[in-house]
Amino acid sequence: GLISRNYRPFLTALAGKVAFLSTPFAIALATMYGRIASHASSGTLRNLSRKGTRGLSAMAKNPTQRPRVYVTRKFFDEALDLIRTVADVESFDSEDDPIPRSVLLDELSRGSFDGVLPMLTESIDREVLDAAGPNLRVVSNYAVGYNNVSVGDATERGVMVTNTPDVLNDATADCAFALLMAVARRVVDGDNYVRSGEWKRAWGPRMMLGSDVSGKTLGIVGMGRIGECMVPRARGFGMRILYHNRNRLNPVREAELGVEYREWDALLSESDFVSVHVPLSPATENIISERELQKMKPTSFLINTSRGGTVDEKALAKALDEGWIAGAGLDVHIKEPTGPADGNPLLKFNNVVLAPHIGSATTETRLAMAMRAAENMVAVLKGERPRDLVNPEVWDK
Repeated sequence: GLISRNYRPFLTALAGKVAFLSTPFAIALATMYGRIASHASSGTLRNLSRKGTRGLSAMAKNPTQRPRVYVTRKFFDEALDLIRTVADVESFDSEDDPIPRSVLLDELSRGSFDGVLPMLTESIDREVLDAAGPNLRVVSNYAVGYNNVSVGDATERGVMVTNTPDVLNDATADCAFALLMAVARRVVDGDNYVRSGEWKRAWGPRMMLGSDVSGKTLGIVGMGRIGECMVPRARGFGMRILYHNRNRLNPVREAELGVEYREWDALLSESDFVSVHVPLSPATENIISERELQKMKPTSFLINTSRGGTVDEKALAKALDEGWIAGAGLDVHIKEPTGPADGNPLLKFNNVVLAPHIGSATTETRLAMAMRAAENMVAVLKGERPRDLVNPEVWDK
């Protein structure tokens, strides 16, 4: 009685088609039918209908086999334990080094996987999706951004893609404001000054002069979750807050936040600090380039904690060389990791603070992200809609 009338004819027809086959297969089909009935109320049946023959073939292959999940880095035990309640887990045995692509492809091709939990360092493209096998149901990305996942290819294969929004908003906003403070007040420059032994005078009226933060104007590029988290931090310093967004907030929300909307060029020219908080997409790639940097004040600073590709680093180096702006604080880079061996032109500037993509790097936040990724994974494997579904069209089919 648990089976919906919409699915009973399909399963009955399927049974009729295979009636002439072997008894073991008929038994397997009966077992599959029973499992579908027992899980209908929990959403598994609905998921199977959306997955089509892909999901049914996986169950018919071995109705009692637990799902398999591959995690691309040594991970938090709490998150792995949660996934293990519904699946068998395999992982790459390194915490610091990304899994080489060749190893990832080899590991995935060894057996069919139902889920993959990658870091942002892995490119989950068509080749990787195919290597994971026909049973793949979910890519649970351990990041709020998902430009490392080919969502279109996943959608074509009926694979759900999830991310970890919200939990890292405050930590990333903290990092952005820390970069803002560090570059404005020359904190890193001062630290190097002391460590190098250059500090010869106790004090001087013009020694290590920086820029005020209190009372200045902050321009937020992208008023999403993290952009909004920048607002109370800026308020604490009595800053005037401007923003530019693809879609303007309604007047009530603007009043609640205490922010003012500006067109793109006006925001660049009025702001003392321009902080970028947009996802990387074709529309936002190099959103800060020569043109934008020339619009900024010569006393202003650029802050970026979004994605490296949103800022043209060569244009930024030129702007710093020629004094178009006063400095920059960057947590993200076009090439990661980056360093002297890459010929990164930004390394030579003392008025640039560079961090190694640590926006979410607090113990509490990274664990919360891991649990969110695990919860999304478990939901899909249980036949439920995940909380953070990037491509809902897969579920809606």
